[in-house]
Amino acid sequence: MELFLIRHPRPDVAEGTCYGRSDIGIAGDAEGDAARLARLLPRGTAVYTSPLRRCRSLAERLSPAPAVDARLIEMDFGEWEMRRWDDIERPAFDAWVADILNFAPPGGEPASALLARALDFIGELRASGPPAAALVTHGGVLRMLFTHWLGMPPARMPRLVFEFGAASKVVLDGGELRVEYLNRR
Repeated sequence: MELFLIRHPRPDVAEGTCYGRSDIGIAGDAEGDAARLARLLPRGTAVYTSPLRRCRSLAERLSPAPAVDARLIEMDFGEWEMRRWDDIERPAFDAWVADILNFAPPGGEPASALLARALDFIGELRASGPPAAALVTHGGVLRMLFTHWLGMPPARMPRLVFEFGAASKVVLDGGELRVEYLNRR
């Protein structure tokens, strides 16, 4: 299965803001992103999207009827949502950085929960057998999947960069994964 993992366009939020699951609009060019990304997708590629507007805005331009799945939604940062990262209490932020996989921000979810739901979605998708699928999702989802697939320590997850409005392609063949490219525009 060819899997095209697409990060949503640039969101309409101030730099340095923790916006996670908040349903904000986009500042980027969904129309232009879709035109560029459509050239990467094989004809008939199934498109799946997070329910958040910043993903749906792109997915709806890639497909007339993308499938919306909540398992593709960004991490829930709870009380940290829409706060500047610099304003989050340092001890809590440090605890999250020290155990990024298991620490849950107050009222939020741990990254392990995000990974579990994303892997559940991909497992179900693989079982249904489409030859190619595009997932329009979020940076946190992409970082967690690639951290898992590449066997990286979770602490290195923030070093993975997925650009807004760009696609990364992996091929899932049996139990093997092959990364074909990252951040193609």
